[in-house]
Amino acid sequence: WRSSDMRDGVGIWGRVLSIGGGDRGNGAGEAAAGETQRQQPAPNAWQVLKGVLFRIFIIWAISSWFRRGPAPQEQNSAGGTPRAPSRNLFPKDTLMDLYVYISEHEHFTDFNVSSALFWQKRDLVYGDWTSGENADGCYEHYGEVDISQSVQQNGSIYIHVYFTKSGFHPDPRQKNLYRRLATVHTSRMINKYKRRRFQKTKNLLTGETEADPEMIKRAEDYGPVEVISHWHPNLTINMVDDHTPWVKGSVPPPLDQYVKFDAVSGDYFPILYFNDYWNLQKDYFPINESLRRLPFRLSFCPLSLWRWQLYAAQSTKSPWNFLGEDLYEQSDEEQDSVKVALLETNPYLLALTIIVSIVHSVFEFLYTPVSPPYLP
Repeated sequence: WRSSDMRDGVGIWGRVLSIGGGDRGNGAGEAAAGETQRQQPAPNAWQVLKGVLFRIFIIWAISSWFRRGPAPQEQNSAGGTPRAPSRNLFPKDTLMDLYVYISEHEHFTDFNVSSALFWQKRDLVYGDWTSGENADGCYEHYGEVDISQSVQQNGSIYIHVYFTKSGFHPDPRQKNLYRRLATVHTSRMINKYKRRRFQKTKNLLTGETEADPEMIKRAEDYGPVEVISHWHPNLTINMVDDHTPWVKGSVPPPLDQYVKFDAVSGDYFPILYFNDYWNLQKDYFPINESLRRLPFRLSFCPLSLWRWQLYAAQSTKSPWNFLGEDLYEQSDEEQDSVKVALLETNPYLLALTIIVSIVHSVFEFLYTPVSPPYLP
């Protein structure tokens, strides 16, 4: 070979050896990195605590962001001075008279119609927890409500509840017996509209349907989905035993929709709440033309502030329902399952289950997984 060829060969082999040496160098570097990773010390308790506190802060910040309500209303009066706290227009131990009217009209004015008066109870004591048949401050009245043909054919029916200070009357036309600040009123529709869906199913062997002929006819008349008025025979009227100095515009939701302030005096009326939380969906029955009277058991009970807050929070609809009611609507069985469990389960066992669930959630939140050691 020529000397130039030999020099070229040496150069080529030198480059090959240098490349191989580089590969060995990279392998040695990876091994050293793996050794360094294996030798990294485990995080101490302070580092774990800082990580947990940081996670708690992030979760609190996110939840506070989503819980933020609308901007608070201006809490200053027309003159620019801060509004003074309000007081309950019915002081503790106020003697009251109860008037309950049943009507097909949302706005009630038929005080002179005797058939509209369902229940009248005199000399009730505001904040009394010891009177009544069971010495719990509760009273009960049972009766039957006559319904018209309009109600039989999916019409609405309303309950109007008035509490007046003893000796006064809720009718504004009785000038000598009516006082605006001595009367508190609330109302609501007491029938409930529920959808009934018709399933067109057939027997695969015979090709015939097993549905009721009347249901088939109603499906042909009203379509696959029919809205039917339903009735539940029980309802409770709660008067909240509360004298908190609320400030108008600063009552937190969802309580703000129940606290009614007087526009002139600035004070608030006693809080009335229709409590149907324990009414099971399975106990509703449809109102049709075969019914002329509806059984109705009405109760009146005092209610503490913290229990009212729980009921109000449970009865408030989700703000995401604008996406469509059917998307988030639970079936009757799903709505009743939790209530039945609360009613039938031993309270001590239920409390133990809640405590264990909370402790398990805390430990699951605090758990920090440890990565496995590096394996070359």
